[in-house]
Order: sequence, then structure tokens, then C-alpha cells
Amino acid sequence: MLQLNEGATKSSYAVEKSAFQLKEAVGLLAGDLENGINACVECCDRHVGSGKLALRCLSADGALREYTFEHLRDMSARAANFFVSQGVRQGDVVAGMLPRAVELVAAILGAWRLGAVYQPLFTAFGPKAIEHRLKMSNARLVVTNTVNESKFAEVSDRPMLAVVRNANEPLNDGTIDFCEALAASSPDFEPVMGKGDDLFMMMSTSGTTGLPKGVPVPMRALVSFSAYMRYAIDLREDDVFWNIADPGWAYGLYYAVTGPLMLGCATVLYEGSFTAESTYRIIDRLGVTSLAGSPTAYRLLIAAGDEAAAGTKGRLRVVSSAGEPLNPEILRWFETHLAAPIYDHYGQTETGMVVNNHHGLVHDVRAGSAGFAMPGYRVAVLDDDGRELSPNKPGVLAVDIANSPLMWFRGYFQQETPAIAGGFYRTGDTVEAEPDGSISFIGREDDLITSSGYRIGPFDVESALIEHAAVIEAAVIGVPDPERTEIVKAFIVLAKGVEGTPVLAEELAQHVKRRLSAHAYPRLVDFVGELPKTPSGKIQRFLLRKAEVEKLNAAQKQDHSA
Repeated sequence: MLQLNEGATKSSYAVEKSAFQLKEAVGLLAGDLENGINACVECCDRHVGSGKLALRCLSADGALREYTFEHLRDMSARAANFFVSQGVRQGDVVAGMLPRAVELVAAILGAWRLGAVYQPLFTAFGPKAIEHRLKMSNARLVVTNTVNESKFAEVSDRPMLAVVRNANEPLNDGTIDFCEALAASSPDFEPVMGKGDDLFMMMSTSGTTGLPKGVPVPMRALVSFSAYMRYAIDLREDDVFWNIADPGWAYGLYYAVTGPLMLGCATVLYEGSFTAESTYRIIDRLGVTSLAGSPTAYRLLIAAGDEAAAGTKGRLRVVSSAGEPLNPEILRWFETHLAAPIYDHYGQTETGMVVNNHHGLVHDVRAGSAGFAMPGYRVAVLDDDGRELSPNKPGVLAVDIANSPLMWFRGYFQQETPAIAGGFYRTGDTVEAEPDGSISFIGREDDLITSSGYRIGPFDVESALIEHAAVIEAAVIGVPDPERTEIVKAFIVLAKGVEGTPVLAEELAQHVKRRLSAHAYPRLVDFVGELPKTPSGKIQRFLLRKAEVEKLNAAQKQDHSA
């Protein structure tokens, strides 16, 4: 297995795939999956004494603060002591709704230190999205900040709140000052050991026919996260690594926090909003050599123009892309204007990354290909009857569980998981296998919307819309967008006597933004008399998508003829 070292050389994909040994991969852990392991030890304590930098935190105004693994150990111990003082015990859930700052990492590591389970809450979530996730997990405590605290006033049966605040901000009744509590707590706390099947994260994923489902992440997933950082990211001792994904989502929590810290490498957290200007500035200031993010972010870099990239050309050693398929034009632009190889990676909340164009392995890289199964995984393309398909025949991408020793997902939290059957986990994504074993992505089998790298379940948005008094029925789809891949479009059936106006459309959009999430609101709204449905009453979103595609094609045809 690849070792983290300065100036590491690539080995062939075929060799690493055939030589992969689970025992060797597990042996890279500090703990033992059978006899005792702790996620905080794996991501922090094992590196204490090395003098290594663990965290570079940039505030929105550009102030840089750096923390060693020794700093993180002390902060995690203080957080663990505080959580215990509030009744949190091993196996309980601690949620975090914080921006990308050191307090977020302290809360994550502190929960893990005492054997608790960390649940991320994206800072753009509204009360409805928060409430469902907290009820699902039965979280005991939430760490948030004053910007997000007001959202919890609309959450029923909310757990205890610990708030990060500035000195001049008031502390509301029933809340605890998180930073003061840390300062008053002991920096000594012996890690609570667990086993590989014990949980250390509780994620959520959006579906299309129901509320978001819980994705329990056991500690054995750490082996898979480590493999991704080594094989696909190719993280090296001398790299300055920045994953711009938010830790409120899987790619950010798995691979901007957990993965690099496991390997003893510093990770960068930037509290400010993403802009092309700030991204180039940070790359130049910190000397970033390995960058990870979504195609949406990379398209914004391209939109800033060739001149904006000139000063950064040649500084990045590798760039990794995840969250949606990577457009070929992005590959060409990065090669020309940044002199950096940008590789597409594929995964899900339920699996972590499993199919990649690996920076750390030698194999062919084709534009439009998601790459090859990561060592430790075997994937297959299945037809509707669960039979494996030969190359160049479209089917659903599936993970062969028995032959994928790094596969950790076994089912949704307290729910049946129809996607797991016959020894396979079906991702729901339609792909083709190429003759060389690589995977070409075709599209989603279900109705999930991918917008700016976020996966949005239409059911959530529809549920928020129906809360509004003016709305009788709602259907939501994704429509193509050159910058965001897709944007959310809502089709609304209004209550009797209500007029569909631009003012109402904006009111509905703002309602969803406030109640659900700032990234999931409908940017387009159509008022319709009825929605297409099956005889059993299920909304046929595919007919709405088909009509939108036909409309788009007709408009393009008219433009060409003109």
C-alpha cells in the first residue's frame, strides 16, 4: 500500500489493485478494529510529539491562525470533558453547526475522544432541515454560533445548545458559552476506545420519495478514508492541502477533516465565502500544492478569466474534483492556464469515494471517465434483474460487498435499505463499464438534483413549499445550468383564488431558503394547473424534466436558425 512520504513515486494501478491486502491497510491504523480504536487518536493523538502542524485556519478577514496536533489534543480533551459534564456518553450524538473554524474541529475531535458520534449540520440549513436530522439522530447536544442560533428557536424538542460567540454578543437563556466552557475544562481526557463497528459519524443523505435518511459511519470507515487520501488524492508529506468542501457535508467531513489529519498532514479551513479571487489569494499565500473541490468551484475560477489564473500557474501539483461529473473543458483549461492535472473522483455519502482517477497510481485517464475502482473495492454494472453487464452496456453502478473489503456501509439508520440486495450496494447512478475496466458516468437513476456540488432531494423542497398557505401541490426538478450543473425549478399548483405572480414566486423561494436551506431554494418557479402523476398518484418528475429538455432544445434550435 502507498506510504505517505515526501516525493512519493506512483505505482501502477494494476499492481496496487492485485496486491491490496486489508490486513496491511488496517495495520496503518494506530488502534485495532477488534480490540480498541478511537477516531480522535487516529486523527490527532497518534501525531502528538511530532511537532507537525495540523490546522491552518483563515478567517473571513484573512487572519491566519495555525494549530499543531498538540493544540488539537488539548482542545479535544477540553471539549470531551465539557460534553461529559452535560451528560453526553459514549455512543451519544453531538451535532455541530459551525463555520469552518477551529471550534468546529474541537467539537468533532472532542466528541470522538469520548466515544460519541458526530453529526454535521450545514450552516445554510433552516429549521425544518435541522429538526428532522436532530430527531432522526436523537442528538444530545448541538454546538453552534450566534449567527445560526436563532434557527433553533423553531426546532421542537431541540437538544442543549452550546454557542460560540464574540465577547460583545449576549448569551441567551438556556444556552452555554462553548469557548468559556472549554477554557474552564481540563485538558486531560483519556480517549474512550471502541471497536470497528462502533459509530463515529451520523450523516444524512437526501432521497426523492421521503425525508433524508441517516447514514451511520462506523470506525472501520477510517481505513477507506485513509486509502482515498493515499491513492486518489496522493497526499504527500510536503504537500499543503486544501479541500474547499464544507465539513457540513460528507466530502468535506470525510476528506477535509478526517482524511488529512489521519495521515498527519495539515488541512486548511477558510471561514469566508468562496470566490475566485479569495481562492487564488489563499493558494498563493499558503503555497497550496494539492487542491480538492467541486466542478462548480472550478468553473467559477474559469469564469474569472485567464489573467486571474496567471499568477497561480504552476503552483498546484494536483487538483481533485468530486460531487458531480467533471466537464472535459475544465480539464483542458486547468492544463493550459494552471499547469495542474485535475482528476475526477466519484463517491457518495454512503460509500465515501470508490471510483477515482487516482493521482497516486499510474493508469489511463480519459476525459469524461470517473476512473477505476479504488483498491479495496470491486464495482460492477448491473441490469434491472441484478445481472452483471458486459462493457459498454448502461446499467446501475454497484459495489460488490463481498469483494470490497473497504466497503463499510451496511444500511440506513433504523431503516430498511432496498439498495442493498444480492450482495451488492446499488448507487442509483447509471454508468457504463469500459473494456479497460474504467467507469463512464451517464446520469442519476432517480430524481436527485446536483446543484453547485450539492445533492438536493426534491421531496425536501416540495415539503417546504407545501407548508406555504398559497401552495396546494409542488413538484421540483433540476434543470441544466452552465454554472451550477443544475438549478432547482418548482412547479406549483396554487390554492383556489391565489394568483401566481413574480412577487409570489420570490416569496416562495425565500420561504424555502429560510425553512430548508440557502442552497436548495427554487431559482425558477412555474405556476401550473396540475402535475403529471401515475395512476397511484405519484408525481412523474421525469415528464417535467423531459418537457424542460424539449423546451431547451427548441430554444437552442431557434437561436441557431436565427
